[in-house]
Amino acid sequence: MTAPLALVSTGPAVLPVNAPDRRALHIWGAHGGSGATTLAVLLDPARDMGTLSTDADYRYPPPYSATNPVLVTCRCTTWSAIKAQAAITALTRAGGQVKVLAVVSDGWPEPPIATAWFRLLSAQVGAVVRMPFLPRLRLCNDPALLPLTRAARQALTMIRSLADGGGHDAAAPRGTDCA
Repeated sequence: MTAPLALVSTGPAVLPVNAPDRRALHIWGAHGGSGATTLAVLLDPARDMGTLSTDADYRYPPPYSATNPVLVTCRCTTWSAIKAQAAITALTRAGGQVKVLAVVSDGWPEPPIATAWFRLLSAQVGAVVRMPFLPRLRLCNDPALLPLTRAARQALTMIRSLADGGGHDAAAPRGTDCA
């Protein structure tokens, strides 16, 4: 449960005074269907930035990691790992820093080649976090209403902690694989 927010009248608008000071997490999909929108809903406050185009012309300006933490999401396949590598390279060349690579499970075992790719990518990001498969997501209309498994809650807590700059990120060296 969260504590109720105290409200302060500022004229026409009312602002909460004890709201948590969190920067919105920018979530980029390495490819279509990578789970960026679902993670944006589950990690609110977060912004789904869409699929990252690795071409020279971005749909969005390059991210500024000093103002908003950046997360790249992909599936747990070899093709997805290669797309994630291209997205991470594009973001870092643009001056951004990727805090977390979220590898979203599709219910099948992760291929050994993909695991090797993700381990190599862990040196270029703050951490690699595996998001477990949630079969009920296929049946629900709103991911925010879905009762999450313990493993999913732990993965989301780990992602938020790393994005906020605390917890595991402060204690572990860069490139930690949080599988």
